[in-house]
Amino acid sequence: MADISAPALEKASAKLQQLVPSAHKVETQVCDVSKETDIKALVDYVDSWGGVDIMFNNAGIMHADDADAVDTPEKIWDLTQAINVKGVWFGSKHAILSLRKHSKSKGSIINTASVVALVGSATPQLAYTASKGAVLAMTRELAIVHAREGFRFNALCPAPLNTPLLQDWLGDDKPKRHRREVHFPSGRFGEAIEQAQAVLFLASDESSFINGQDFVVDGGMTKAYVTPEGPPLAAPKNNASLSQQVDAIRGTGVPNT
Repeated sequence: MADISAPALEKASAKLQQLVPSAHKVETQVCDVSKETDIKALVDYVDSWGGVDIMFNNAGIMHADDADAVDTPEKIWDLTQAINVKGVWFGSKHAILSLRKHSKSKGSIINTASVVALVGSATPQLAYTASKGAVLAMTRELAIVHAREGFRFNALCPAPLNTPLLQDWLGDDKPKRHRREVHFPSGRFGEAIEQAQAVLFLASDESSFINGQDFVVDGGMTKAYVTPEGPPLAAPKNNASLSQQVDAIRGTGVPNT
C-alpha cells in the first residue's frame, strides 16, 4: 500500500492486520504520485518481489477551492491535474516497465476515474471533472496500445461513496443530502466495499477479456431519469466477512502477499 500520508498508512495497515490476521505480508511506502521519482522508487521496491502484476492508481484529490471556469484558481487546477492525471500516467508507465522487465505476459492496471467524467453536475468542480475525463481517455489509449502485450487497462468510475469525508461535508443539511441521494435508484450512496469488489474483479483473471472499459459502479445513477419513491435499500457493511473475502482472493489470481 502506498499513500502520501505515513500516519494514514500506519492506520490502514493496522486495520488490515486486525481484520485479516491471515494476511501474510503487508508492506507500506510513502509516495507522492505527482512525483515520478516517488512512483519509480515504489515500483523498484516491488520489483524486488518479482515485479508488478496489478497496479491500482487510486490516489486523487477534489480540492475545496475547485469551482467553475471563472472561480477556480490556476494553482488548484495545476495541483489537481498533477495528482489526478500525472499520477495515473506515472503509475501506468512504471507498471508497464516493470511488467516488461520481468517478461510478464499479462497484467492489470486499474485507474480511478469518476462518474463526473460521464455526466455533468450543477455543483461545479471543474478541475476535478476535467482530470477524470483525462483519466478515461488515457486509460482507453493505454488499453489499445498494450493489448498485444497482455496488459489490460480499465477505468473505475465510482459514484459518490458513503465515507466520513462525505458525511462531514453533508452534515445535518437534509436538503443538500436529498438533492444528491435522490439520483440513486436505490436511494443511497455507494459503499467502499462495493467499489473494492469491482477493483478485485478487474484485477483478477475473471475479467481477462475486459479491457479499455469505463467500468461504472454507481447503482444505476447515470442511467436514471425519475427514480423510485420509498425508503432506501440497506447498504452492505464494509467489513462484513472480510477475512472470507481475502481467502477467496486466492482463487482469483490476485496475489495476497
